Amino acid sequence: MRQILFIALALLLAAPSGAETIGGNPGPQYNYICPNSDGKPALDCYFDAVGHLYTMCKNVKSIEIIEFGYEHSTEGTNGAKSESCLVKQKLDMAHPFQAALKSVTRAPKAAAALRELHELWLKALAELAWRPGESDEAYKARTMTPFTAFSERIVEAQTEIQLAAQKPAKKPAARSVKKPAAHTAAKEPATRTAKAVAKAAN
Repeated sequence: MRQILFIALALLLAAPSGAETIGGNPGPQYNYICPNSDGKPALDCYFDAVGHLYTMCKNVKSIEIIEFGYEHSTEGTNGAKSESCLVKQKLDMAHPFQAALKSVTRAPKAAAALRELHELWLKALAELAWRPGESDEAYKARTMTPFTAFSERIVEAQTEIQLAAQKPAKKPAARSVKKPAAHTAAKEPATRTAKAVAKAAN
């Protein structure tokens, strides 16, 4: 049983050493970070990564709980694999998050919604650990609720992006044309008069 658990954990965390850029994000050949949004814009990849990477660490924690039980899942090094997963996914998320923010620079409210989503994601990862006295049913329900919160924040961000896109672009200010000075306009007739006077004198 333990050998099977270790194999499953290895499959969850393993990633090819030769990373390449797929879907606009650095990841393994099969796009580990946002596998459901391969080749799509940065925002799609980020939204996909939020749920996907949380699920990866949730699964790792579940394996630890199955192996050691709830009460012992955080003792000593029993929770080392899930702690490693948290560190890894935070690093993996850095690029998609920054790319998503860059794509909404003209929509401040959308950028704020993305930051709120990121903070929510970090909080959900930190709360994957079992709480003393928590029942199996309560733990499973609590660790599923972030998915609903993720979806709500994503819809909020998408709405702000659509609203920003509907706003008309600001027109550049019209340049004022300077009129020539009066003495400049009068210069040519004066020159002609002087030439006529000189010609009559000859």
